[in-house]
Amino acid sequence: MNDRHYTPKTSSAATIKQLQGAAQEQRACEYLKSEGMILITQNFSCRMGEIDLIMQDKTSLVFVEVRYRENKDFGGAAASVTKGKQHKIIKTALFYQQRYAPKSNMRFDVVAIESDNEIQWIPSAFDGF
Repeated sequence: MNDRHYTPKTSSAATIKQLQGAAQEQRACEYLKSEGMILITQNFSCRMGEIDLIMQDKTSLVFVEVRYRENKDFGGAAASVTKGKQHKIIKTALFYQQRYAPKSNMRFDVVAIESDNEIQWIPSAFDGF
């Protein structure tokens, strides 16, 4: 992992929700690695926003949003990636691409985890263009 792009989410001041979210992000990362993807960086942050995982899948740079919900009220984990959140992820991804990988193909995936702990991976969950 490239440490200059890593912003750890665990600290002594982290809330239980933040720690749980970090654990779910780690689970998602391990799952995607088991599916053949390569971790580029985790918790990339810039003035545009934050991206949970940036991975490589064959020739594509994959920007992954990880969502965990304890229940399915209001639509569950996958439904919580709103158009506004998608727009923020796209802007952040474009910033990353221009700075670190200008000739890369991009894809936007979502990993949704519900209280039953089942991982739902949605490749190409939304379009960036």
